Amino acid sequence: MYASTASTVRNLLVRGMLAGLIAGLFAFAVAYAVGEPAVDGSIAVEEAQAAQEAHAGHGGGAPAEADEAAGEEEEEELVSRPVQSTAGLATGVLVYGVALGGIAALAFSFVLGRVGRFSPRATAALTAAAAFTTVYLVPFLKYPATPPAVGNPDTIGKRTTLFFLMILLSVLLGIAAVVVGRRLAPRLGNWNATLAAGAGFIAVVAVAFVFLPANDDAVKPGFPAALLWEFRVASLAVQAVLWTVFGVVFGVLAQRLLAPRTVGAEATAGQGSPALG
Repeated sequence: MYASTASTVRNLLVRGMLAGLIAGLFAFAVAYAVGEPAVDGSIAVEEAQAAQEAHAGHGGGAPAEADEAAGEEEEEELVSRPVQSTAGLATGVLVYGVALGGIAALAFSFVLGRVGRFSPRATAALTAAAAFTTVYLVPFLKYPATPPAVGNPDTIGKRTTLFFLMILLSVLLGIAAVVVGRRLAPRLGNWNATLAAGAGFIAVVAVAFVFLPANDDAVKPGFPAALLWEFRVASLAVQAVLWTVFGVVFGVLAQRLLAPRTVGAEATAGQGSPALG
């Protein structure tokens, strides 16, 4: 059993944020190498479409309106594209990694010792896998990521609300699946209870997918399908790398923090029980 003192939780929180920072560095490398080319391609498509619309506006006798729209578009770019793709991207990914690392560390502190006799390293891996699945993968399957400025701007508020609603629903269903699995374990055994809870989670998520509205305005008609697929694969890769690195790094840090206490507790008990991890 692992102690859940305030000092331990604080130390785990610091280590979780550090692991999130390291994971963010890896995720930034993947985002820059794999994701940014797709973003540049989507911007090029957007600019080409804007040029065609401006040309059509000139041909239709509305040059003033087209020039005004072009001027507004130029004024909106307060940060240059090179800065956005380097310093801006790094800042966003690193802050995201640190924040999620801290939240995942708190979740780890809560579930450690409550979901089975797993070592800190194994619990960290399970926490990272659960977080990736509920926070990103499930919402992604319903509302896949899209490049910037390719959807209908009039519906961005609705689409954002639906996406965060899907995240909330996925996390709550994941927590419910864990609770159900724990209650079924005494009757069905750990393995069968896990399978039953997982099947229930998938079934309820499938029902949610059916009844929640689709993002019909997320992608403009005519946007290249290959470019859209490339961006979505890159987005999935960034999240997979982020959570994988976090699970590995945080698992090592948590094991080093908690394992000595485990060894001491076992020595005190004097029963020679097998060490966890």
